[in-house]
Amino acid sequence: MTGRSPLLQSFIDELRAIWAAEPDTGRCMERARLAVVDFVSDPRVQAASVDWPSTEGRKNLLLYVDPDYHFVINAVVRVPGRKGNVHDHAHAWVLYGVLAGTESLERYERLDDGTREGYADVRMTSVSHGTPGAVDLVKPWDIHAEQGGPTRSVAIIVRSAKLGEVIQNRYDPVGKTILSGPGPAQIPFEMRG
Repeated sequence: MTGRSPLLQSFIDELRAIWAAEPDTGRCMERARLAVVDFVSDPRVQAASVDWPSTEGRKNLLLYVDPDYHFVINAVVRVPGRKGNVHDHAHAWVLYGVLAGTESLERYERLDDGTREGYADVRMTSVSHGTPGAVDLVKPWDIHAEQGGPTRSVAIIVRSAKLGEVIQNRYDPVGKTILSGPGPAQIPFEMRG
């Protein structure tokens, strides 16, 4: 073991136990939801995130990649009022947990049949508001957007696969376009505390 945070190591151990006991990725993610709730609700983890750097410019902090089960723990740090783009996470399952501040998660549905290249007609179907401890499960290919609140916000993200170089889709609901490209840059980061 490295000089990894004992809080993060305990979280990793809990996630690894879930993956070791369950071969189905979707069920792993559903079971892992409570572990993420506990982690993002922990005042010690919240305090540790106070000085984490901003991830503006399409970046994620990369806290951990599991060598056996390939799940990933990321973090994002958003500036006040940050407007996120509408996107999917390709084949990856995602648990998104608010650690500090407030955020909104918008869900979208695609109305067209996907046969016209470069075109996508999407509309918002719901918005959920997250405060520290709120965790949302985003299934593969689900279209969504995260929007920052009035203050700095921090979220922990557990993904079933490492993104970054994986091709994902970004949607423009107004222009009705779709653009495919790599996901956020993965910036290695060591959690303290």
